[in-house]
Amino acid sequence: MQNEASNILQFLALSERLKRELRHSWLSDGRRESVAEHTWQMALIALLAYRHLEQQVEIGRVLKMILVHDLVEAIAGDVPYFEEGTRKELKVQRELAAIEEIRTKVPGETGQELFDLWHEFEARTTLEAKFSAALDHLEVQIQHNLADIKTWEPIEYDLVYTKMHDRCSYDPFLAALCAAVRSQAESKMVSSGIDLALIKRRIGIE
Repeated sequence: MQNEASNILQFLALSERLKRELRHSWLSDGRRESVAEHTWQMALIALLAYRHLEQQVEIGRVLKMILVHDLVEAIAGDVPYFEEGTRKELKVQRELAAIEEIRTKVPGETGQELFDLWHEFEARTTLEAKFSAALDHLEVQIQHNLADIKTWEPIEYDLVYTKMHDRCSYDPFLAALCAAVRSQAESKMVSSGIDLALIKRRIGIE
């Protein structure tokens, strides 16, 4: 039992990096968001939303998947969605290596469970994974809507219309939540003098 306890503590020393790994998202007070904070907010949204889904999900598995989905970033680091270059090109390769490393750091059934949950999330074939993936994208925009628009990159104006929709369109409630988040973003952009019609023409949305 002492060995198992030691293994857990060693892994927590690794996962603690997610509290320090910063994302390309800012909080309403101007501080950058950590990966751990993103994960927590995703889990809370899941708890608030899952009863409204057309096809019910196993919420325990969803919450596990959310906890695990960014664990690889403790080793591989976070790469913004819109980044280009070598880090982006190597992202999949580095994350696959990271989840293999994590499986070895947590021996036995628990390590295998972390490994399987991460791959399930990435595959997005189960209802639980599809729901989790939708929340991954929704949380980003929800947080952006709360932050100062000066923290947004110009490409993120376009992402309001392109990033969330596909992940949310499979379920009526998620589609409605997506529309509400998008409406918040549009109001924020308009109040900052951003031309929504110009953005829509640029990305082919009329």
